[in-house]
Amino acid sequence: MDASRTRRRLMLLLAAMVLAAGAAAAAAALAVNIMERKQEARNPFYRVVELTDMTEDPAIWGKNFPLQYDDYKRTVDMVHTKYGGSDGVPRAPTANDPREVTAQSRLEEDPRLKTFWAGYAFAVDFREERGHAYMLEDQTFTERQQVTKQPGTCMHCHASLYVPYKKLGEGDLIKGFEKMNQMPYAEARKLVEHPVACIDCHDPETMQLRVTRPGFLEGIRALKASQGVQNYDVNAQATRQEMRTYVCGQCHVEYYFKGPEKRLTYPWANGIKIENILTYYTENPHKDWTHAETGAPVLKAQHPEFEMYNQGIHARSGVACADCHMPYKREGALKISDHHVRSPLLNVNRACQTCHNWTEVELTQRVFTIQDRTFELRNRALDAVVALIGDMKAARAAGKTDADLKTAMELQRRAQFMVDFVEAENSMGFHAPEEAARILGIAMDLARQGQLAVRQADYTPNLFPSTTAPVKPTPREVTPPPGSAAGGSGGTGN
Repeated sequence: MDASRTRRRLMLLLAAMVLAAGAAAAAAALAVNIMERKQEARNPFYRVVELTDMTEDPAIWGKNFPLQYDDYKRTVDMVHTKYGGSDGVPRAPTANDPREVTAQSRLEEDPRLKTFWAGYAFAVDFREERGHAYMLEDQTFTERQQVTKQPGTCMHCHASLYVPYKKLGEGDLIKGFEKMNQMPYAEARKLVEHPVACIDCHDPETMQLRVTRPGFLEGIRALKASQGVQNYDVNAQATRQEMRTYVCGQCHVEYYFKGPEKRLTYPWANGIKIENILTYYTENPHKDWTHAETGAPVLKAQHPEFEMYNQGIHARSGVACADCHMPYKREGALKISDHHVRSPLLNVNRACQTCHNWTEVELTQRVFTIQDRTFELRNRALDAVVALIGDMKAARAAGKTDADLKTAMELQRRAQFMVDFVEAENSMGFHAPEEAARILGIAMDLARQGQLAVRQADYTPNLFPSTTAPVKPTPREVTPPPGSAAGGSGGTGN
């Protein structure tokens, strides 16, 4: 009996020793792991190569930042969301266009756009957007290059340009920008090699975000001046959170080519709401082309995501572009921005649920509800503009002159630009739902006024109904129902 008890005690002691040793080993492993993670956090990257202000190739940056570079390379993905992105359409390569895959044609999906842009290159080739990896390739080989002489200015938003600008300007970014603007596209294309790259948004020494596009540097300075802030230097004065939007706003904006020198200009001197921009184009007379069917001097909106986003709830709440399109993620002990830039709908967990405590299904459905409603309004507004174009075309065939159609042409110019502002903005209204609905509602009104102007020579339009002084309602006498006190809760409602 005593021997059996002794044996049991020895076995318990041995088990306790083994458990203690295991616990000690686990604690030691945990301590080592914590130390390793802390070391990772203290050294977010290893300087494998030296980066300079002339290191253009993102693959070289990728040696120091392999996680970000791996994400960057994934922008070759082609995934179609309900109102954007691309499925990837196979095509037979040609001498002019060696691409074997491209995006689906928006003109084939909606032939009204051919009438909308009649006489302009977009009526020949307009396709769904693809990822950043394709931004230079798709600009180079679009059929628009075959029907018009595009300038080197187009490179501003389609290529990695910081180094080419510096080289062309002999160290002066602005001089290089000015020289490339005036080049033919084909000549400028020889000077660039990459789509948007690391150096376009990051300082190579500190990795701090920076704005490198001269168009934005000048545009944001003009915008701030209109708000009373003179000589604004975005790279010195913007907050880090603002920079997480401004680096995207370098390209995702409305712009035009100013003067014979084709200087890329953001029309922000009066502000960035659509009325401000239309006022700018009136004060600084500009047209993108003359509409082939109506003769109107019309405007083509580009991709005004920055302007539209700034009218929405996310901007007012301090949410940056990168918070949704490049959300933070964990890689070991590191917290990095996801450089696989894409639609938040493809990444709801990190893009949306960080702030919104709802299921992915609920959040996705909310987005679709906004986009469905915007798409319906877009269709109605597009129908109204196309109807106006048809009436003006018929009026010209009947002998009406520019003088007869002057008011109608101005209404077409404004209505068409407003519809295009939402059409070209790649969120189908989500960035600012109320603003998109407001713009499309005014566009419909202007287009219908245009139809009246075609029929009535002396028609006086109301160009911006939303900006006129509000009409004070006339007080009306309310008759209370029988048995109630006048003015009491039983009175009729409004």
